[in-house]
Amino acid sequence: MDLRSTLRQFDIKPKKSLGQNFLFDPAILDRIVQAGEVGPTDTVLEIGPGAGSLTRALAQAAARVVAVELDNRLLPVLQHTTGDLPNVTLIHGDILQLPTSNLQLPTSNFQFKVVANIPYYITAPILRHLLESPVRPSLIVLTVQREVAERICAAPPQMSVLAVNVQFYGAPKIVGHIPASAFYPKPDVDSSIVRIDLFDHPALSEKDADQFFEIVKAGFSQKRKQIRNSLASGLRIKSSEADQRLGKAGIEPTRRAETLTMEEWLRLWRARAG
Repeated sequence: MDLRSTLRQFDIKPKKSLGQNFLFDPAILDRIVQAGEVGPTDTVLEIGPGAGSLTRALAQAAARVVAVELDNRLLPVLQHTTGDLPNVTLIHGDILQLPTSNLQLPTSNFQFKVVANIPYYITAPILRHLLESPVRPSLIVLTVQREVAERICAAPPQMSVLAVNVQFYGAPKIVGHIPASAFYPKPDVDSSIVRIDLFDHPALSEKDADQFFEIVKAGFSQKRKQIRNSLASGLRIKSSEADQRLGKAGIEPTRRAETLTMEEWLRLWRARAG
């Protein structure tokens, strides 16, 4: 499809406020579909289909595509560009406000995939929404800002809250980079394709995960300070208690949060009591 021509036909100008940078390069679109290993039995959730370029590519490979679009201006465009595809379901709404149970998706874990070119400014909220959902996909493939992709896939000593949040639920990796010329309009940042393969079972239950992330958030609350000081301040506990927990977890109190491994964060969570 001719993206620019289609947008002109419907008098649509991309909204910067909605982070609209539409992908149109066929080779990149195919690469994204391949990154998700989308096959003829797959149901795919697409977030922010825009004018439908990726939607069409997904629909040609998948059994079914559910495309959720926030911008009501684009609904006529999507109906025009995907109207000949019976396996595409269009939903108008905010993905952050829609539980997966409202999206006509399978109701069991790991029975669908997420493949999308998302608005970069809501990358973290979208990931949180998908990863913490009662019904989770088997994998997630997103185009994101390259710097954010590197943060998601980081390892010690470059960990971040985002990296811990994602790596608690799955294994992320960067599967490719995208030139700005593949988008309309061209973004001001470099882009990457990130794939996250979700674990069958996270290390902790949902209830325990809430407490785990409270500790992680506290640990990163004062990034340039030693972990003992960040924990004491973030959890509102005495420095002596922070030292006790760190000692029990086998973590040197003078280290910084970005140097801790996932296993060390889990040990620190287990050391919270006693």
